[in-house]
Amino acid sequence: MKRLVIGLILIFTSVNLSFSQNSTTEQEIINLSKAKWQWMADKNVDKLAILFSDRSKFVHMSGTWNKDRELDIIKTGSIWYKKADVQDVVVVIFDDTAILWNRITLLAVVRGNEVSNQFTVTEIYKNQENDWKLLNLTFSSVRDTHSIEH
Repeated sequence: MKRLVIGLILIFTSVNLSFSQNSTTEQEIINLSKAKWQWMADKNVDKLAILFSDRSKFVHMSGTWNKDRELDIIKTGSIWYKKADVQDVVVVIFDDTAILWNRITLLAVVRGNEVSNQFTVTEIYKNQENDWKLLNLTFSSVRDTHSIEH
């Protein structure tokens, strides 16, 4: 009986630890995504270049391109991500991969015109050598009533 109780305590502790690690990792990804939005607003391509995987892809309403083009677009102000107002965030962790969904209203300047659009943005991160790298960022245009299931 004593072994059974100790075994149950160990199982409960390891399950609890697993959930808290996921929760900690989820919060880390949320914080990283928030920092990314700020770096994009600030046109801080040096920090973004470190975050973006060399093989990353960016899916926008007008096309899909690679890291170098995204950084150039941000640097030149071709698209200026002035402010991402994040209304909702969901993160799911799969081993060393994290998928984050943001429900945002994006205030941007695109080719000199200020625009505001609602998006669900999907971000995929992979942990490589204890460092999270953004693999994919996809903007999906949505309606006012769109919501992310939790």
